[in-house]
Amino acid sequence: MDALHANHTWTLVPKTSDMNLVSSKWIFKVKTQSNGTIDKYKARLVARGFTQLPGLDYDETFSLVVKPGTIRLILSIGLSHRWLIR
Repeated sequence: MDALHANHTWTLVPKTSDMNLVSSKWIFKVKTQSNGTIDKYKARLVARGFTQLPGLDYDETFSLVVKPGTIRLILSIGLSHRWLIR
């Protein structure tokens, strides 16, 4: 949490009457090994999207996530073929 605040990941703003708050929920899981012993505890925070309203809470429903390995692969293929990369 401290790292997110230090990197200015978000800015808290006061709630106004025209805002729709999207609630969230913590999901906890216990991962076990094949012999039944506890391997690790996992937790994640998920947004409860069913409380969102189109045009108010979101404009787009897709967020592209690219792994660094994929970027390196594309750049190396482009370089080997002498393609213009923008």
